[in-house]
Amino acid sequence: MTESSHSTSSSSAVPSAAVPSVAPSAAPGHLRRAVVTGASSGIGAATVCKLRADGWDVVAVARRTDRLEALAAQTGAVPFTADVTDDGAVAALQTFVAGRGGLDTLVNIAGGARGADKMADGMQDDWDWMYRVNVLGTMRMIRAFLPALRGHGAGTVLNLTSTAGIEAYEGGSGYNAAKFAQHALTKALRLEEVENNLRVIEVLPGMVHTEEFALNRLSGDTAAAQKTYAGVDKPLTAGDVADVVAYALNLPHHINLDQIVVRPVAQAAAHKVIRSGS
Repeated sequence: MTESSHSTSSSSAVPSAAVPSVAPSAAPGHLRRAVVTGASSGIGAATVCKLRADGWDVVAVARRTDRLEALAAQTGAVPFTADVTDDGAVAALQTFVAGRGGLDTLVNIAGGARGADKMADGMQDDWDWMYRVNVLGTMRMIRAFLPALRGHGAGTVLNLTSTAGIEAYEGGSGYNAAKFAQHALTKALRLEEVENNLRVIEVLPGMVHTEEFALNRLSGDTAAAQKTYAGVDKPLTAGDVADVVAYALNLPHHINLDQIVVRPVAQAAAHKVIRSGS
């Protein structure tokens, strides 16, 4: 089938990873097929690369077709253009994946932040967007694929949230609100679906230096985005977080890493970051 992109963007390089020519055999009944959202850049793209290198069959999902096609050419992942905030697009993705034989793992990475305003200056459009993408987008994906994950008998949902979902900070109220909600729905899902042997993992990154996160949050202000990471010794990279995601997914299914908080050493907490010269 043919999909069209929901947004346009110039193509750029995606994280590199060695992809095996033959995937290792999986245990009987275990598909080792993951659907990964947010795959056009950053942690999502790095996760696709890492899972493919580990022998997974991956359906890479994002809005930007050009980036997905570049990622697919590099890794052998199957691209699918979809916006997780669009019911029709998510339904089309569910049908597509079912036609390929289903899945055993759903990795919700699509999300993001807009604005760094304090509550008094909060922009409603920014809050609306963050809630739609981080919370309702995650809900739509889980709702669409939950029957297949239940039917598999040993399914996994991994939600990439944020330390912003467990620690509030000044200038983060809108993002905090969205990520706290995503964190809460992840915990509720684990309680609701344990009887179906569904493994529910949450990865909560702190400071991660990616090409787009801070830039998008600060309305494309390159100088302001660079200040976010200025002087920080070795902030996390997208590849670092992808390694953690893959580690959790590659463990035997009976091992559930409920919550994995991952930060650079220089960041002891949201409000405690060591910077050179400070």
